[in-house]
Amino acid sequence: MALEVGIVGLAGAGKTTLFNALTRAGAQGHERKEHVGMAPIADERLPQVAAIEHARKVTPATIRVVDVPGTGPQLLGNLRQVDALLMVVRNSAQIEELRLELLVADRDHVERRLERVRGQAKSGDPKLRAQVEELERLLAHVEGGGTLAGYAGGLPPELDPLTTKPQVVVENGTGTATGDRPGSSLRVDLGLEEELTQLSEEEAAEFRDGGRSALDEVVEALKDALDLITFFTAGEKETRAWTLRRGQTALDAAEAIHSDIARGFIRCEVIRWSDLVECGSRAEAAKRGLQRLEGKEYVVEDGDVLNIRFNV
Repeated sequence: MALEVGIVGLAGAGKTTLFNALTRAGAQGHERKEHVGMAPIADERLPQVAAIEHARKVTPATIRVVDVPGTGPQLLGNLRQVDALLMVVRNSAQIEELRLELLVADRDHVERRLERVRGQAKSGDPKLRAQVEELERLLAHVEGGGTLAGYAGGLPPELDPLTTKPQVVVENGTGTATGDRPGSSLRVDLGLEEELTQLSEEEAAEFRDGGRSALDEVVEALKDALDLITFFTAGEKETRAWTLRRGQTALDAAEAIHSDIARGFIRCEVIRWSDLVECGSRAEAAKRGLQRLEGKEYVVEDGDVLNIRFNV
């Protein structure tokens, strides 16, 4: 399953414009409904690997993007399952306002969970009573001006707080940096980027005069925030890029491709993408001793080309 990112922002910040620029979905900002789409992850290594295999289909890795209308606690609550947040702002003042909205949503969520667990704890279950006490301490911490990220105790995993998720800030604007620009934000002319999605890739590249798309920088920042790596599967029928969390294994890679492959995992043939491109074929890479066999515990590295053998 693709990793999921939620877009948050105050009214008029450009949330849906960013969503459309990333996904080419053509969603309307005035629609009071959730928008969901897939954003491709650009990777200059993918076409090089595909060329070696003469692949008929080339598929980039993707991130699932969710855009919810508004910033109320209930709407923001729909983003509790996402892996990271894209925060769209016009200036640095909006960052603090938006983070306050997220904190209020988390505070309301803790309070509602406390009420629910209190009702369940009337059964006398000691574990539920302990949960009530922990949630009471957590609520007092937040109401005292603290954040969930700064809470010394352990957070119940069921909470899925918004304020502890990795965040990437996108400042929607044009021109050069100004004094009020958030130091860690990416400045992007979202309106222009959305317009460029209506052009062909060649036309858009010509407009940028060969420069990198600002959207690629946004996606790259998300990869860094989530600590992702990319691996490839390569064949004549399809060559494809996939993402994993850094430190995950060949078995995790198999699961990302298909659960049946993970269930029947036998071994994994591994070649570095650069070695495959330099050698010009798998056979030549194997001949030079650059292909190796690994088991399910092998920790996948960024740029690995995997051929997973399995039997179901």
